[in-house]
Amino acid sequence: MSYDRSIYDKAEAELNRRRFDAEAEQKRRTDEIGQKIPEVREIYNQLSQTVIELSKLIISKNKNFTDNFDKIKEKNLQGQKMAAQLLETNGYPADYLETHYYCPKCSDKGYVNGERCTCLTRLLNKYSIERLNESANMPECDFEHFSLEFYKGRKAQNGGDCFEQMSKVFDFCRKYADTFSEKSGSIFMYGKTGVGKTHLSLSIAKAVAEKGYTVAYGSLINYLSAIEKEHFGKAGESEAGDTMNLLINTELLILDDLGSEFSTAFYESATYNIINSRINLGLPTIINTNLSIDELQKKYNDRIISRIFGVFSTLCFAGEDIRQIKRLNNMV
Repeated sequence: MSYDRSIYDKAEAELNRRRFDAEAEQKRRTDEIGQKIPEVREIYNQLSQTVIELSKLIISKNKNFTDNFDKIKEKNLQGQKMAAQLLETNGYPADYLETHYYCPKCSDKGYVNGERCTCLTRLLNKYSIERLNESANMPECDFEHFSLEFYKGRKAQNGGDCFEQMSKVFDFCRKYADTFSEKSGSIFMYGKTGVGKTHLSLSIAKAVAEKGYTVAYGSLINYLSAIEKEHFGKAGESEAGDTMNLLINTELLILDDLGSEFSTAFYESATYNIINSRINLGLPTIINTNLSIDELQKKYNDRIISRIFGVFSTLCFAGEDIRQIKRLNNMV
């Protein structure tokens, strides 16, 4: 997958910051131990001499190279062992003086043996998705600002109590966010407009993103429009990207307003590809729609319907349009 140069620059800047912080912290710890446990400092001074000895040995091409190399190696290991024991005796972890990089595989350089490290790929995806989310223009929502008061005293279409039904929906969503992992299930939210689907799906998005997962959220019609432009080469330079790949591979995808898009063969195929690919990868997806079950079955083919209702947990939202309730009660 290709990335914009500015995305690379941002990812590399973050790696440089991580590496600088890790090395600065290691120096701080070394200075601390040098003052509190001078014996450890002396051992490390001796260990640095073994590096010089090894360099001289390599240059000299000594006939007894193997024996001498083994002696230097053993001396080094014994010194490290003594330093670790002294640290532990004084209440420090044995690896206290090692440099603790954010990514031990590449030491926060972004590459291992010339190949891009997974930590760099993750950053590139993270910043690409953040840029994608900027264009979504979605409101910030959280669980604390979701009020169940708007559902009290109202009946659901099935005759049940709105407050009871939405309390269960709210609890489900909150637990989902609290326990989220890449192996979490997918959710399909449906119900009339204005009853809280977007608010709760974005509340999940915020909670999951705060845990460090990559989350893409936006209107399906906007995503499909971007994919169509890229597919047919109509995207301008500032719009160029790989939206389809980003949506398929992000750790959590939230598709808002399923059913608002035009019914075209390309859009239907792209929608199926996103949903099916993520199911095959075992990645969680949240979809919400204002359409009823009957309307969904009329709009989409069996492949899409079977994927949604065969794999996703279904949440039925009840109530009246909260925005209208707020306007009527001068709460806006």
